[in-house]
Amino acid sequence: METRELRYFVAVAEELHFGRAARRLGIAQPPLSRAITQLEQRLGVALLERTSRKVTLTEAGSVLLTEGRAILGALAAAERRTQRAATSQPSLVLATKAGASGELLAKLLDAYAAEPGAVAVDLLLCESQPQQMLHDGQADVALLHQPFDSTAELDTEILNTEGQVAILPASHPLADRSHVRTADVSSLPDLPLARWPGPGGAYPEGPGAEVRNQTQLFQLIALGRTTVVLPESCRANLLEGLAAVPVLDAPTVTTVIAWPPHSRSRALADLVRVATRL
Repeated sequence: METRELRYFVAVAEELHFGRAARRLGIAQPPLSRAITQLEQRLGVALLERTSRKVTLTEAGSVLLTEGRAILGALAAAERRTQRAATSQPSLVLATKAGASGELLAKLLDAYAAEPGAVAVDLLLCESQPQQMLHDGQADVALLHQPFDSTAELDTEILNTEGQVAILPASHPLADRSHVRTADVSSLPDLPLARWPGPGGAYPEGPGAEVRNQTQLFQLIALGRTTVVLPESCRANLLEGLAAVPVLDAPTVTTVIAWPPHSRSRALADLVRVATRL
C-alpha cells in the first residue's frame, strides 16, 4: 500500500461520505472512488459497504482504519522528529496539562537549567491527552498522571503519588467537612461532575459541564455549575471562593515522567535524571 492510498481510505472511513472526503483531501470524487476500489482489489477484501444512501465500514475496513491512523501518525511523527533533530540549537519539548503539577514543573525546570550542558526546554501546555503529543512527535517528554493518562508504549519513571480532593464552591455544605467519599461528590444533584474529553475528543454522556482546561473548570465551579475530583496538588491553583476537601476513597494519582522508548537523546536522559532526583 502507498501512503496516498492510506490517506484516501482514512479520510473516507472517517467521513463515511465520498463527497466530504474528496473535499477534505482537495481532490475530485471520481479518482478518490477509483483509488478505494483499486485498494480493495489489491487487498482482496471489501473495506466499505456502499449504498445510494450511506457508506459503512466492513470489519476489514475497521481494522485498516485503526492500522492506517497508526501508520500515518507514525510517519508524521518521524517527519517532525527528523526536522527538529536538524535544528542548530538543541532543545527539548515537554508536554503537560495546563495547570497540572505546577510546583513540580517549576522545580524541575529550575533544577535542570542549573545542570551542565542543559538545553532549552519548550513547554507544550495541553488541554488533555499530553501522551498523544509524544506519540505524534510534537513532544520529547511529558508529565503524565495515572490512572487518567495512558502510558502504553512509553518509558516512564515515577515522580510522586498523591491523594485526591473534591473542588467545591466555598459556600457549599460539603465544603466545611474534613473529608468526603466519592459517593458524596458524585451524587450531588446541584453540582454534577464535570466531563473531560476522551482520546477522540468526544465527551462522555452526563449532566455535568463540558470542560477543557483547569481555568474554565474552576470558574464554572465558583459559579455553582459543576464539581470535580482532582489531585491534591491542584490546591496551589485554587481561586478565591473554592474549597478543596479530601476524598478518602478516591484512587491515588501517580505523576510520571514519560518519553518514547526509541529516544536516544542525552538531553532527555539528563532531564529524566533530574526529575527522579527531585
